[in-house]
Amino acid sequence: MNFLAIEWNPSLGIDLGFFVVRWYSLMFVAAFLLGLRLMKKVYQEDKISLEKLDTLFMYVFISMLVGMRLGDVFFYSWDYYQNHLLEIFLPIKQSANDALFGIIKGWKFTGFTGFASHGAAIGIPVALYFYSKKHLNKPWLFILDRLAIMVALAGFFIRFGNFFNSEIYGKETGSSFGVIFTAAGETLPRHPTQLYEAFSYLALFFVMWHLYWKTSRKQQTGFLFGLFMVVLWSLRFVIEFLKEPQVVKRGEEWLFSPLNTGQVLSIPLILIGFWLMFRKTKN
Repeated sequence: MNFLAIEWNPSLGIDLGFFVVRWYSLMFVAAFLLGLRLMKKVYQEDKISLEKLDTLFMYVFISMLVGMRLGDVFFYSWDYYQNHLLEIFLPIKQSANDALFGIIKGWKFTGFTGFASHGAAIGIPVALYFYSKKHLNKPWLFILDRLAIMVALAGFFIRFGNFFNSEIYGKETGSSFGVIFTAAGETLPRHPTQLYEAFSYLALFFVMWHLYWKTSRKQQTGFLFGLFMVVLWSLRFVIEFLKEPQVVKRGEEWLFSPLNTGQVLSIPLILIGFWLMFRKTKN
């Protein structure tokens, strides 16, 4: 009896006839536009030239996409991509029954369908190190503290995009409550773990926004970024217990089994966050 469950079968996006604008893509755009607007207020508060904001946008955008893509490739899908190297950075896949744009047989356009947030957790900080040295002339953690606020907000939109795509959903609830992801071929209620994460990240954003504007925590270099790391990856660690595994039986390969890949990757990030929050530092 599933009368209390929600059947979820949304459209892929806005059909323009010649192209479909996916809801997931719109969530990405919303995250960047709103984040850029709020980051402008932060730069004004810190008396930083707004001209440097456009450069920051490019650093974050490129490093996020590259990091998330490589994160999925090497952390979750290397068994596949080691034999399909061309598909890592090209939005196409081999398909015997299709023709790319109706011309090139044996290939089809799919878009980029594999991203991993743990890859972004590596790619973005690395890119911001070079940004802080070349353009900002401020400590690396200075920009990480402030950008972490926007990343928490972006996480809210991205997980909503996953919900629209009916992907990264949870295990069966074993009751009448939950979401039936009809678009993914499911028939039983499951935990909407995308929404669990989305609203958790939104709450984290509001907490960090308050700490930046209403307290002196922004003067403690590294504290806000450390808080972000601890809370976000702790949430990921806990919610992963409710998710369907993204890599079948991958947990058996880890020393920390039965933890899955996402949980194992979260542990060092949580520890780094605690160190940043409680280390002795000058204001």
